[in-house]
Amino acid sequence: MRLLTVLLFIVLSIAALFVPWLIDKSGMEAPNPSVTAHLPEIPEVPVERDLPDFMSMTDVTEKKEEFFRFLLPMVEAENIRILHDRAHLKAIHQRFKNDKLTETDKQRLEDWIDYYRLEEDIAIDENLFGLLKRRIDIIPETMVLVQAANESGWGTSRFSRQGLNLFGQWCYSKGCGLVPKGRDEDGRHEVAQFDSVNASVKSYIRNINTHGAYLDLRLLREQKRLDNADIRARDLITGLSSYSERGQEYIDELRAMIRINRPIIEQVNEDLNTPETTKKN
Repeated sequence: MRLLTVLLFIVLSIAALFVPWLIDKSGMEAPNPSVTAHLPEIPEVPVERDLPDFMSMTDVTEKKEEFFRFLLPMVEAENIRILHDRAHLKAIHQRFKNDKLTETDKQRLEDWIDYYRLEEDIAIDENLFGLLKRRIDIIPETMVLVQAANESGWGTSRFSRQGLNLFGQWCYSKGCGLVPKGRDEDGRHEVAQFDSVNASVKSYIRNINTHGAYLDLRLLREQKRLDNADIRARDLITGLSSYSERGQEYIDELRAMIRINRPIIEQVNEDLNTPETTKKN
Protein backbone atom coordinates (compact mmCIF):
# COMPACT_ATOMS: atom_id res chain seq x y z
CA MET A 1 0.00 0.00 0.00
CA ARG A 2 2.82 2.34 0.91
CA LEU A 3 4.49 1.62 -2.47
CA LEU A 4 1.25 2.43 -4.32
CA THR A 5 0.98 5.73 -2.47
CA VAL A 6 4.56 6.65 -3.37
CA LEU A 7 3.98 5.79 -7.04
CA LEU A 8 0.78 7.87 -7.12
CA PHE A 9 2.65 10.80 -5.60
CA ILE A 10 5.37 10.54 -8.26
CA VAL A 11 2.83 10.41 -11.10
CA LEU A 12 0.95 13.44 -9.77
CA SER A 13 4.21 15.38 -9.33
CA ILE A 14 5.27 14.71 -12.92
CA ALA A 15 1.83 15.66 -14.21
CA ALA A 16 2.02 18.93 -12.29
CA LEU A 17 5.15 19.86 -14.22
CA PHE A 18 3.31 19.58 -17.54
CA VAL A 19 -0.01 21.14 -16.57
CA PRO A 20 1.25 24.74 -17.06
CA TRP A 21 2.13 23.82 -20.65
CA LEU A 22 -1.25 22.25 -21.30
CA ILE A 23 -3.36 24.94 -19.66
CA ASP A 24 -2.80 28.56 -20.66
CA LYS A 25 -2.81 30.42 -17.36
CA SER A 26 -3.24 33.82 -19.07
CA GLY A 27 -6.52 32.86 -20.71
CA MET A 28 -4.95 33.15 -24.14
CA GLU A 29 -6.48 30.84 -26.67
CA ALA A 30 -4.83 29.01 -29.55
CA PRO A 31 -5.23 30.56 -32.99
CA ASN A 32 -8.42 29.47 -34.69
CA PRO A 33 -7.59 28.62 -38.30
CA SER A 34 -11.30 28.43 -39.18
CA VAL A 35 -11.53 32.22 -38.83
CA THR A 36 -9.51 32.68 -42.03
CA ALA A 37 -10.24 29.34 -43.70
CA HIS A 38 -12.32 31.05 -46.38
CA LEU A 39 -9.41 33.31 -47.36
CA PRO A 40 -6.33 32.57 -49.47
CA GLU A 41 -3.11 32.16 -47.54
CA ILE A 42 -0.97 35.26 -47.20
CA PRO A 43 1.58 34.83 -50.00
CA GLU A 44 5.28 35.27 -49.46
CA VAL A 45 6.63 37.75 -51.97
CA PRO A 46 10.27 38.70 -52.54
CA VAL A 47 11.55 41.80 -50.78
CA GLU A 48 12.31 44.15 -53.66
CA ARG A 49 15.15 46.54 -52.86
CA ASP A 50 15.58 47.81 -56.41
CA LEU A 51 13.31 48.83 -59.24
CA PRO A 52 13.54 47.32 -62.70
CA ASP A 53 15.11 49.68 -65.22
CA PHE A 54 11.84 51.18 -66.41
CA MET A 55 13.70 54.14 -67.93
CA SER A 56 15.29 51.91 -70.57
CA MET A 57 11.93 50.51 -71.71
CA THR A 58 10.91 52.41 -74.84
CA ASP A 59 7.81 50.38 -75.68
CA VAL A 60 4.98 51.99 -73.70
CA THR A 61 2.82 48.88 -73.46
CA GLU A 62 5.80 46.76 -72.39
CA LYS A 63 6.70 49.29 -69.69
CA LYS A 64 3.16 49.31 -68.33
CA GLU A 65 2.96 45.53 -68.28
CA GLU A 66 6.29 45.20 -66.49
CA PHE A 67 5.36 47.91 -63.98
CA PHE A 68 2.08 46.23 -63.07
CA ARG A 69 3.65 42.76 -63.07
CA PHE A 70 6.35 43.95 -60.68
CA LEU A 71 4.04 45.74 -58.25
CA LEU A 72 0.85 43.67 -58.23
CA PRO A 73 2.09 40.73 -56.09
CA MET A 74 3.08 43.13 -53.30
CA VAL A 75 -0.31 44.84 -53.37
CA GLU A 76 -2.16 41.52 -53.39
CA ALA A 77 -0.12 40.21 -50.45
CA GLU A 78 -0.82 43.30 -48.35
CA ASN A 79 -4.54 43.21 -49.12
CA ILE A 80 -4.76 39.51 -48.21
CA ARG A 81 -2.93 40.21 -44.94
CA ILE A 82 -5.49 42.93 -44.20
CA LEU A 83 -8.37 40.57 -44.96
CA HIS A 84 -6.92 38.08 -42.47
CA ASP A 85 -6.75 40.81 -39.83
CA ARG A 86 -10.30 41.87 -40.68
CA ALA A 87 -11.55 38.30 -40.20
CA HIS A 88 -9.83 38.11 -36.82
CA LEU A 89 -11.29 41.50 -35.87
CA LYS A 90 -14.81 40.24 -36.55
CA ALA A 91 -14.19 37.13 -34.43
CA ILE A 92 -12.79 39.24 -31.58
CA HIS A 93 -15.79 41.56 -31.81
CA GLN A 94 -18.11 38.60 -31.41
CA ARG A 95 -16.19 37.41 -28.32
CA PHE A 96 -16.38 40.96 -26.94
CA LYS A 97 -20.17 40.93 -27.32
CA ASN A 98 -20.25 37.59 -25.51
CA ASP A 99 -17.96 38.96 -22.77
CA LYS A 100 -15.28 36.41 -23.65
CA LEU A 101 -12.26 38.53 -24.65
CA THR A 102 -8.94 36.74 -24.10
CA GLU A 103 -5.55 38.24 -23.33
CA THR A 104 -4.55 37.45 -26.92
CA ASP A 105 -7.57 39.43 -28.14
CA LYS A 106 -6.65 42.43 -25.98
CA GLN A 107 -3.04 42.39 -27.18
CA ARG A 108 -4.14 42.22 -30.80
CA LEU A 109 -6.50 45.15 -30.27
CA GLU A 110 -3.63 47.16 -28.72
CA ASP A 111 -1.44 46.37 -31.73
CA TRP A 112 -4.16 47.54 -34.13
CA ILE A 113 -4.80 50.69 -32.09
CA ASP A 114 -1.12 51.55 -32.45
CA TYR A 115 -0.75 50.58 -36.11
CA TYR A 116 -3.93 52.31 -37.23
CA ARG A 117 -3.10 55.44 -35.22
CA LEU A 118 -6.01 55.58 -32.83
CA GLU A 119 -5.82 57.22 -29.42
CA GLU A 120 -3.73 55.14 -27.03
CA ASP A 121 -6.23 55.34 -24.17
CA ILE A 122 -9.29 54.54 -26.30
CA ALA A 123 -11.76 52.27 -24.55
CA ILE A 124 -12.52 48.78 -25.78
CA ASP A 125 -16.15 49.28 -26.75
CA GLU A 126 -18.43 49.26 -29.77
CA ASN A 127 -16.96 52.56 -30.96
CA LEU A 128 -13.48 51.03 -31.11
CA PHE A 129 -14.66 48.07 -33.17
CA GLY A 130 -16.47 50.45 -35.54
CA LEU A 131 -13.32 52.52 -36.05
CA LEU A 132 -11.14 49.46 -36.59
CA LYS A 133 -13.55 47.91 -39.09
CA ARG A 134 -13.49 51.18 -41.02
CA ARG A 135 -9.68 51.20 -41.13
CA ILE A 136 -8.77 47.52 -41.43
CA ASP A 137 -9.88 47.02 -45.00
CA ILE A 138 -8.42 46.62 -48.47
CA ILE A 139 -7.50 49.24 -51.06
CA PRO A 140 -8.54 48.18 -54.59
CA GLU A 141 -5.48 46.91 -56.43
CA THR A 142 -6.23 48.94 -59.55
CA MET A 143 -6.32 52.13 -57.51
CA VAL A 144 -2.95 51.35 -55.90
CA LEU A 145 -1.37 50.52 -59.26
CA VAL A 146 -2.54 53.61 -61.14
CA GLN A 147 -1.61 55.92 -58.27
CA ALA A 148 1.84 54.37 -58.15
CA ALA A 149 2.18 54.84 -61.91
CA ASN A 150 0.98 58.44 -61.70
CA GLU A 151 3.09 59.48 -58.72
CA SER A 152 6.29 57.74 -59.87
CA GLY A 153 6.12 58.39 -63.61
CA TRP A 154 5.89 54.63 -64.17
CA GLY A 155 8.84 54.01 -61.89
CA THR A 156 11.15 56.59 -63.49
CA SER A 157 10.97 59.52 -61.05
CA ARG A 158 13.92 60.49 -58.89
CA PHE A 159 12.00 59.63 -55.71
CA SER A 160 11.05 56.18 -56.95
CA ARG A 161 14.54 55.33 -58.21
CA GLN A 162 16.50 56.74 -55.27
CA GLY A 163 14.02 56.34 -52.44
CA LEU A 164 11.81 53.44 -53.64
CA ASN A 165 8.91 55.82 -52.96
CA LEU A 166 6.27 55.10 -55.60
CA PHE A 167 3.52 57.18 -54.03
CA GLY A 168 5.14 60.55 -53.30
CA GLN A 169 4.71 60.11 -49.55
CA TRP A 170 6.12 62.87 -47.35
CA CYS A 171 7.92 62.73 -44.02
CA TYR A 172 8.77 65.59 -41.65
CA SER A 173 11.93 64.82 -39.69
CA LYS A 174 15.24 66.06 -41.07
CA GLY A 175 17.06 63.36 -43.01
CA CYS A 176 14.02 61.07 -43.25
CA GLY A 177 13.99 61.24 -47.04
CA LEU A 178 14.94 63.21 -50.15
CA VAL A 179 14.58 66.97 -50.25
CA PRO A 180 12.38 68.12 -53.16
CA LYS A 181 14.24 70.50 -55.47
CA GLY A 182 11.34 72.92 -55.59
CA ARG A 183 10.71 73.06 -51.84
CA ASP A 184 10.15 76.49 -50.29
CA GLU A 185 12.98 77.84 -48.16
CA ASP A 186 10.89 77.53 -45.02
CA GLY A 187 9.59 74.07 -45.98
CA ARG A 188 10.50 71.14 -43.78
CA HIS A 189 8.93 68.20 -45.58
CA GLU A 190 10.98 65.58 -47.41
CA VAL A 191 9.92 62.76 -49.70
CA ALA A 192 10.23 59.57 -47.67
CA GLN A 193 12.82 56.91 -48.45
CA PHE A 194 12.10 53.21 -48.00
CA ASP A 195 14.30 50.13 -47.61
CA SER A 196 12.13 48.22 -50.06
CA VAL A 197 9.31 48.70 -52.52
CA ASN A 198 7.24 46.39 -50.31
CA ALA A 199 7.62 48.89 -47.45
CA SER A 200 6.51 51.71 -49.74
CA VAL A 201 3.33 49.80 -50.67
CA LYS A 202 2.60 48.94 -47.03
CA SER A 203 3.14 52.55 -45.94
CA TYR A 204 0.87 53.91 -48.67
CA ILE A 205 -2.00 51.56 -47.76
CA ARG A 206 -1.56 52.38 -44.07
CA ASN A 207 -1.66 56.08 -44.92
CA ILE A 208 -4.93 55.75 -46.84
CA ASN A 209 -6.39 53.69 -44.00
CA THR A 210 -5.42 56.10 -41.21
CA HIS A 211 -4.94 59.71 -42.35
CA GLY A 212 -7.80 62.09 -41.68
CA ALA A 213 -7.59 63.44 -45.23
CA TYR A 214 -8.97 60.13 -46.56
CA LEU A 215 -11.88 59.71 -44.15
CA ASP A 216 -14.35 60.19 -47.01
CA LEU A 217 -12.74 57.29 -48.87
CA ARG A 218 -13.04 55.06 -45.81
CA LEU A 219 -16.67 56.07 -45.32
CA LEU A 220 -17.42 55.25 -48.96
CA ARG A 221 -15.78 51.85 -48.53
CA GLU A 222 -17.66 51.23 -45.28
CA GLN A 223 -20.97 51.93 -47.01
CA LYS A 224 -20.04 49.49 -49.78
CA ARG A 225 -19.48 46.84 -47.10
CA LEU A 226 -22.87 47.59 -45.54
CA ASP A 227 -24.47 47.29 -48.98
CA ASN A 228 -22.59 44.02 -49.71
CA ALA A 229 -21.19 45.75 -52.80
CA ASP A 230 -17.78 45.32 -54.45
CA ILE A 231 -14.93 47.56 -53.30
CA ARG A 232 -13.95 49.15 -56.63
CA ALA A 233 -11.29 51.66 -57.56
CA ARG A 234 -13.58 53.83 -59.65
CA ASP A 235 -15.89 54.32 -56.66
CA LEU A 236 -13.26 55.03 -54.01
CA ILE A 237 -11.09 57.25 -56.19
CA THR A 238 -13.32 60.23 -55.33
CA GLY A 239 -11.95 60.06 -51.78
CA LEU A 240 -8.46 61.02 -52.96
CA SER A 241 -9.10 64.71 -53.64
CA SER A 242 -6.74 65.65 -50.80
CA TYR A 243 -3.90 63.53 -52.14
CA SER A 244 -2.90 66.20 -54.63
CA GLU A 245 -3.16 69.99 -54.74
CA ARG A 246 -4.83 69.53 -58.13
CA GLY A 247 -7.95 68.17 -56.46
CA GLN A 248 -10.65 67.21 -58.96
CA GLU A 249 -8.20 67.41 -61.86
CA TYR A 250 -6.13 64.73 -60.12
CA ILE A 251 -9.22 62.55 -59.63
CA ASP A 252 -10.15 62.89 -63.30
CA GLU A 253 -6.62 61.97 -64.34
CA LEU A 254 -6.65 58.82 -62.20
CA ARG A 255 -10.03 57.82 -63.59
CA ALA A 256 -8.71 58.19 -67.12
CA MET A 257 -5.68 56.06 -66.20
CA ILE A 258 -7.95 53.36 -64.79
CA ARG A 259 -10.06 53.32 -67.95
CA ILE A 260 -7.05 53.15 -70.27
CA ASN A 261 -4.99 50.65 -68.28
CA ARG A 262 -7.66 48.31 -66.92
CA PRO A 263 -7.26 45.77 -69.80
CA ILE A 264 -3.50 45.59 -69.17
CA ILE A 265 -4.00 45.20 -65.40
CA GLU A 266 -6.58 42.46 -65.91
CA GLN A 267 -4.29 40.58 -68.28
CA VAL A 268 -1.33 40.83 -65.90
CA ASN A 269 -3.55 39.71 -63.02
CA GLU A 270 -4.71 36.70 -65.01
CA ASP A 271 -1.16 35.80 -65.98
CA LEU A 272 0.11 36.02 -62.41
CA ASN A 273 -2.77 34.07 -60.89
CA THR A 274 -3.06 31.29 -63.46
CA PRO A 275 -1.35 28.08 -62.27
CA GLU A 276 1.57 26.96 -64.41
CA THR A 277 -0.12 23.62 -65.12
CA THR A 278 -3.10 25.44 -66.59
CA LYS A 279 -0.86 27.67 -68.70
CA LYS A 280 0.87 24.63 -70.21
CA ASN A 281 -2.44 23.14 -71.23
